[in-house]
Amino acid sequence: MGALHDGHVSLVRLARQRASRVVVSIFVNPTQFAPSEDFGAYPRTWKSDIAKLAAEDVDIVWHPGVEVMYPEGFATRIVPEGPALAGLEDRFRPHFFGGVATVVGKLFTQCRPDVAIFGEKDFQQLRVVTQMARDLDLGVKVIGSRTVRERDGLAMSSRNVYLSVEERQTATTLYRAMKDSARRIQAGEAVASAMAHGAKTITAAGFALDYFELRHADTLAPVTSRKDGPLRILVAAKLGTTRLIDNIAV
Repeated sequence: MGALHDGHVSLVRLARQRASRVVVSIFVNPTQFAPSEDFGAYPRTWKSDIAKLAAEDVDIVWHPGVEVMYPEGFATRIVPEGPALAGLEDRFRPHFFGGVATVVGKLFTQCRPDVAIFGEKDFQQLRVVTQMARDLDLGVKVIGSRTVRERDGLAMSSRNVYLSVEERQTATTLYRAMKDSARRIQAGEAVASAMAHGAKTITAAGFALDYFELRHADTLAPVTSRKDGPLRILVAAKLGTTRLIDNIAV
């Protein structure tokens, strides 16, 4: 959606490794924002975005207007279902994945990529898009790219610019809490105890916690034991007016 940072640049570089031509789409998609969310305030930094993409030798930047993506009379939406809608982001933002799936489906049919790179920071989104591409036979391989972090562990995000100086310092609590809970689980502590400890750390720092959960990394199904398969801790919490999400492998 623009407001590019080094995390986005890492996606471009991975795409360059996987393909002979790289297309980057920039579109702040109104259908994935609820009326109470930050569509109007979402950072739009077109000139600096273009400069960063030019430095990476991107072949095409696709920057459509709303009237191109949703012309008058547009009436079709993709509404994802299934296990990837596991009561995480979809519980707190029920509009979100319908908007994401619809716009990504349109971008795939417009650009016809062989591969598409999505960041693991939006882990549930990665799973939803992967499922959609497979279910609808879109002919694109969806590849996840690791989360890029600041030196202190905060996941890079366009919304980090909303944080005050004090909030920016506090925001690293999310990563520390996830790492601590993961360490406890790996050491054999009961999942419920390890996760409760992490959640308490986050709320004690001043966050309003939406979720802090351990899920199966492939299906996003809830798990109760470290033996239940590849695991992922996922978190969403609000600090002041800024909502942050993150996740790590266990």
